[in-house]
Amino acid sequence: MGVFYLKRHLRSKIHHGWMLVCLVLVLLMPLIIGFGLTFKSGMLFQERSLGELLFTTDWRPVAGKFGLLPFILSSLWVTILAILIAAPICLLTAIHLTQYAKKWVLKLMHPVIDILAGIPSVIFGVWGILIIVPLVSRYIAPVFDKHVTGFSILSGAIVLAVMIIPFILNILIEVFRALPDELTEASLSLGASKWQTIKYVLVKRAFPAIVSAFGLGLSRAFGETIAILMVVGNVPRMPTGVFQPGYPLPALIANNYGEMMSVPLYDAVLMFAALVLFIIVTLFNLTSRMAIIRLERNQ
Repeated sequence: MGVFYLKRHLRSKIHHGWMLVCLVLVLLMPLIIGFGLTFKSGMLFQERSLGELLFTTDWRPVAGKFGLLPFILSSLWVTILAILIAAPICLLTAIHLTQYAKKWVLKLMHPVIDILAGIPSVIFGVWGILIIVPLVSRYIAPVFDKHVTGFSILSGAIVLAVMIIPFILNILIEVFRALPDELTEASLSLGASKWQTIKYVLVKRAFPAIVSAFGLGLSRAFGETIAILMVVGNVPRMPTGVFQPGYPLPALIANNYGEMMSVPLYDAVLMFAALVLFIIVTLFNLTSRMAIIRLERNQ
């Protein structure tokens, strides 16, 4: 019996040890990525100041000008506009599927959502070129008295919104399905209507999780590359409206990194752009997490 318990205790220690190693590795991964990007972009700070890189608009690599502000603002424009498009669609669809639709409708929608989530981003990019770019150029922009090619921030935002809808929608469906039925029954028994129950009880109860879903969607959207690269225009200048072309940070890195590795300073700039992207996504995640904690405390 003593040998049996000793073996079991040893196996438990081994399993605990490798699981702890995996946990530490996951915790260290962001630090490793951040340190690597900082190290690779280090030589850039010997010749350029941080303010010059982040807050100037002059992008002329041949002349040694590396103003990243147009790329940062383009990323923010596309990402925030995509969330503004996707958020109400996802929220209302999740409410309908979980509160109004019959069960077979939700069962039918699950594989459709999974198919949308699994489509390669380049397919979304081709779809954007064939459908969204002409739609913006011929129908949406003329309404606002704009005459553009269609390769714009708005086109990128629409394509990006479609890409992140299945990601956010899956989370919101599970959020509403996890709510206890007693909340709905208690509200209806007090005389509230179905919509009043959803608006004032279910949405309020699930609000921290809804914020979390949108925060994760925002972080996911910020790093999308290929599809946005294909429809956003890729013009390195300050965007002044949604019908103007943009040039997000992921597109800048994807377009230039492979062929510019032989130019050390240019390579360092692209690594710094990746570092800026990493920091912004991290700040988005931290902000959404703090908002969730505060909302949970107030409930």
